[in-house]
Amino acid sequence: MRGSGRARYRRILRFAARAIAQTWWYELALPRVGLRSIADRTRTRRLQATARRFRALAVDLGGLMIKVGQFLSSRLDVLPPEVTRELEQLQDEVPPVGFADIRALAEAELGVPLERAFAAFDETPVAAASLGQAHRARLAAEDAALAGFDEVVVKVQRPGIDEIVAIDLSALRRVADWLSRVRIVSDRVDMPALVEEFAATSTDEIDYVHEAANAERFAANIASGARVGAPEIVWERTTRRVLTLADVTAIKVNDADALRAAGIDPAEVAAEFAAVMFDQLFGDGFFHADPHPGNIFVTPYAADAEGRTWRFTFIDFGMMGQVPEGLRRGLRRVVIAVAARDGHGLVAGIQEIGVLLPTADTAELERALTQLFARFGGMGFAELQEVDPREFRAFAQEFGEVVRALPFQFPEDFLLIIRAMSLTSGLCSSLDPSFNIWDAVEPYAQRLLSEESRGLVRDIAARTVSTAGGLVRLPGRLDDVLTRLEEGRLAVQSPSVERRLARLERMLRRLVSAVLFGALLVGGIALRAQDVVFGTVVMALSVPALLHALLAGIGSRPRRR
Repeated sequence: MRGSGRARYRRILRFAARAIAQTWWYELALPRVGLRSIADRTRTRRLQATARRFRALAVDLGGLMIKVGQFLSSRLDVLPPEVTRELEQLQDEVPPVGFADIRALAEAELGVPLERAFAAFDETPVAAASLGQAHRARLAAEDAALAGFDEVVVKVQRPGIDEIVAIDLSALRRVADWLSRVRIVSDRVDMPALVEEFAATSTDEIDYVHEAANAERFAANIASGARVGAPEIVWERTTRRVLTLADVTAIKVNDADALRAAGIDPAEVAAEFAAVMFDQLFGDGFFHADPHPGNIFVTPYAADAEGRTWRFTFIDFGMMGQVPEGLRRGLRRVVIAVAARDGHGLVAGIQEIGVLLPTADTAELERALTQLFARFGGMGFAELQEVDPREFRAFAQEFGEVVRALPFQFPEDFLLIIRAMSLTSGLCSSLDPSFNIWDAVEPYAQRLLSEESRGLVRDIAARTVSTAGGLVRLPGRLDDVLTRLEEGRLAVQSPSVERRLARLERMLRRLVSAVLFGALLVGGIALRAQDVVFGTVVMALSVPALLHALLAGIGSRPRRR
């Protein structure tokens, strides 16, 4: 690694270390000594400051750091507006590469001067992205005759991007290794595995031949529909580092003012976009995994036979996902359960996906999900913002305790699905603050139910057989319970009560340590006035008590019976 590469690597690690340490101090350490109010009061300001520092770092470094920021900027459903507003500027803030460097790389790849490869080539980039940038051009007459069009966009990789990606991935691997040593993280997420999955997709993204093949496959999948389009590829002017495709520039999907000016309702675009992404996930499972606003246009056209006057046009197919059949079945089950407000079915779907291990005791989770559906089911993003914050915090705390006690994990192939759905949710909410994901899920769930009606009949038959078997075994089980009751061997366990008692015990121990710390510290300060050595020793003895008050119970989990 050269000097500039080492400096880049260290800057990323310093930022990550600072963010992790700050999060640990405010979100874990302070609440353990009764100072949660400080963490709550300063959270938004701290997140905004961190977002501002990350934005400056990402703009300065480019590479994969830009992609991390773009992902976070679309999490309107999770992050406060102060944070997303800071990061969303990364969508259009990537500085371009000088044209001389772009020309040199493009000519080396194509093997001819740009003047011979194209009839015209605009030196000003139409878009600058984290891994490359795009320029408008016009095909030479011979190439235009073969393609059937002449207006194109030429994507050219940033010079040296291979080395930059390698350095960024190395830094991300180190950060993942740090996080994997934190039990609260490692019990639920295999961070090194997620980084390797991200590394695989990033490697694919810097191979434009791979992206061109993805674009053609995507176009073939949507060929029979009128809602979605994709640009054609000019293979004669495409290499691993240069990609030439038809110019499909239109209205940027999140430009609400331009949509209204074209007579298109942004709320309709939001609902339609959610349906399009559902189709990709549950159709053949080949989906666009980077649907941020810079990669999607709304293209108006003359009304067709069905009365449609616009469609979505996707670009940038470097990051695509494939949903395996087993995972797709689990996702379908989750969608149906969410639409039906079925806590038991949702837990079963989560287990089938592999997010929740089969050995987990799910009774508490089912109860919490039932309460979630009863209180917040059907609410859109705007409605949720009107809920009393105190009620939200109380429910979130109780729900969080249930979730933290369960063995969650993220299976392979799941990172891109999370990314795509997160970006979709954020984009739809930005287009329509009253966007309601329930309205998008329910009709889709009805269609899935209709498609799987035969499977549902088989499931009912299986349940009937299972119920009959249970009835046959019921007398024996009742007899066993009565025998245990007579012999005094029947015990009732409440995992929820046991967890609360264990937390109370740990809290009391930490409180004693905190009091002891204060007494030793104050006593040591007072004694130093008469005896410097003895006073210093007493003050030093307060340190173990402080460490116990802060760290006792970190990473511990309630025992399962």
